[in-house]
Amino acid sequence: MIKVSIAITLLFLVSGCASPKFNYQPLTRDISEPPLNSIQTAYVGDALVRQGKVTEYEVINLSKDVDFGLLNAYTLTKGFYIKSGEAKTKEYYVTTSAPGAGTLVKAALADPFKAIQADKNKQELCAVTVFNVAVCEDVEFNRGKKALANSNSFQQTLIYSGGMGNKINVGYREFSSDYARPAFNNNVEYDLKESKVIGYKGAQLKIIEATNQYIKYIVIRNFNTSKN
Repeated sequence: MIKVSIAITLLFLVSGCASPKFNYQPLTRDISEPPLNSIQTAYVGDALVRQGKVTEYEVINLSKDVDFGLLNAYTLTKGFYIKSGEAKTKEYYVTTSAPGAGTLVKAALADPFKAIQADKNKQELCAVTVFNVAVCEDVEFNRGKKALANSNSFQQTLIYSGGMGNKINVGYREFSSDYARPAFNNNVEYDLKESKVIGYKGAQLKIIEATNQYIKYIVIRNFNTSKN
């Protein structure tokens, strides 16, 4: 018990106080890709055309795992963390379950984690506990933006599945939030002998060249306006 008390006392000595903010609102925007009337190249498994809504978050990225505090009380693993709020000189970030995101590992005796504090003027990150104690370290990180699916997201996509001879295969996928909607998935075969222009749900593509590895095409029209 004495050892635990000493560890907690030392933890406070190398820490500070912080009050995380949760005042950040990410930007939800419409996407329609690629541009119309320009030649594009896609490979098997690539999206040919994509339309919908995505939510773009400000993020910080860690290229390696980082330990915080005495006895490695907290560890942030490499990956990205999404913004939750900001104050005058600080920004705050949290973990997410999205692919490629970092995670937090807490030691058994450490207080529960609340947020990550990033200094706006220097390379310093802090692990902030539920008691608003900030355990800080000098850490190399970079800021960026990440488009992620959330409850407001909806996407329609055509995916190239390859072909043989004059026939090509294209998959249609709908995503609501970050989940594919099975009832709205379909695979279609097109015979380019009949027409070099293919279409699905309002989207139209002119095929210039197609092999079992790649396809060259022009988007004439994207999907009809979608409603979530």
